[in-house]
Amino acid sequence: MATESGDLWVFGYGSLMWRPGFAYRERHLATLTGYHRSLCIFSHVHRGTPDMPGLVLGLDRGGKCRGVAFGVGASDADATLAYLREREQVTAVYLERHVKVRLDDGRNVTAVTYVADRRHSQYAGRLPTDDLLRHVNQGIGVSGANPDYVRATHQQLIEMGVSDPILAGIAARLSQGETATARSATTARRSASLSAKR
Repeated sequence: MATESGDLWVFGYGSLMWRPGFAYRERHLATLTGYHRSLCIFSHVHRGTPDMPGLVLGLDRGGKCRGVAFGVGASDADATLAYLREREQVTAVYLERHVKVRLDDGRNVTAVTYVADRRHSQYAGRLPTDDLLRHVNQGIGVSGANPDYVRATHQQLIEMGVSDPILAGIAARLSQGETATARSATTARRSASLSAKR
């Protein structure tokens, strides 16, 4: 939301934290009360397709969320809002909201953010872990592979000192899957090599 001076604050909790895509003057860790970070959105564009949906983060009701608040200058405010709406509302699964967040320097600001629309068909709710993993593993969209999104967000949270057990668990299982795949590929290559020598 733009202030009286025309400046804008933006609260990011997923990929915006590590890939904002807009110019900003300030960047602070921040806390939002009343919502929590959740892999609750079926992705049909950025990290999946309608036929093979991935899963991306949304702000769902209840709890608290540690994220990043970006301070945008007045001259860039309109362009930033236009960019965010094009990026976040491509299928209208998010609702644009103005929320109160507390910055790590003690200031309280009003920021624009995007929360999950529970009435939208892409709202996934709280899925079992195996379903989360299946959707993340299959998702590939215009912004890349879904596992990369989860890993990058998890790494950002680690750097921020934020614990997210669900995201951490998914990221760990993705890494284990990569290791298992690498082992299988190595075994297959060895078997092929032995067969060729016989």
